[in-house]
Amino acid sequence: MNFLLGAFKPACNILITFSDAKTRKQVPMKNENGQMVMVPLFQSQENIAAKISIEPLQGKKIEHNGVKVELLGQIEMYFDRGNFYDFTSLVRELDVPGDIYERKTYPFEFSTVEMPYETYSGVNVRLRYVLKVTVSRNYGGSIVEYQDFMVRNYSPPPSINNSIKMEVGIEDCLHIEFEYNKSKYHLKDVIIGKIYFLLVRIKIKNMDLEIRRRESTGSGANTHVETETLAKYELMDGAPVRGESIPIRLFLSPYELTPTHRNINNKFSVKNYLNLVLVDEEDRRYFKQQEITIYRLLDS
Repeated sequence: MNFLLGAFKPACNILITFSDAKTRKQVPMKNENGQMVMVPLFQSQENIAAKISIEPLQGKKIEHNGVKVELLGQIEMYFDRGNFYDFTSLVRELDVPGDIYERKTYPFEFSTVEMPYETYSGVNVRLRYVLKVTVSRNYGGSIVEYQDFMVRNYSPPPSINNSIKMEVGIEDCLHIEFEYNKSKYHLKDVIIGKIYFLLVRIKIKNMDLEIRRRESTGSGANTHVETETLAKYELMDGAPVRGESIPIRLFLSPYELTPTHRNINNKFSVKNYLNLVLVDEEDRRYFKQQEITIYRLLDS
């Protein structure tokens, strides 16, 4: 049994080390096994430089048909497990066919890499960036090692950011006007607004403001939609009266929000909504939903 276990051990150890590992910011990321690991953080147009060390196990040599490293941007649909859709693919050939008898190190660099989309891990989809090292072999199969890293892209404040004004009405029973100070928010922003009660002829028990994230993957009949409630903020507990106004002040920083992603590589979208929920004394619920844009401001 021990002999069999040893037969399936890799013939070498592969270590991927980023050149600026000591100074580069590290952030937590959930890997494919659901565990949180620390990975380096990059943004689009940065250089990605590293070195790869290949060390044969004691007493062994590695016969190979070449060594290469790939920088991949991939989208994985969880309901289509095992299939990755590459939207970025860069390759460096590091070594020609030969033998490795002792530890060998290969430095490399990908310059000003275009990484247009942020790393994202959702309910049905994952977008990842990874360095993939392949030691090609005929006998025993190729040896492959992966190293994930995270990408976050930042946006300047929008030049136009209109307020939102809407109405909620039930004929002859309820008429509410509400407004939010803007329609685009960064991750550490504050939602400020007001709700005006113009007509109240039903007994409202409570009213909440929710932030919901809607993730859409696939297309046509194969579209999968998942909605998560990320934040719930109680606006009112008790019955309002006509002419009353309620202020809204909701800080976004405590919540695990993600920026809006629109039609990423024709594979998925992530949209965010403000959802106003009213519940009457008979536990009937009334909704009014409004899409908002969430973006990542530098240092947010």
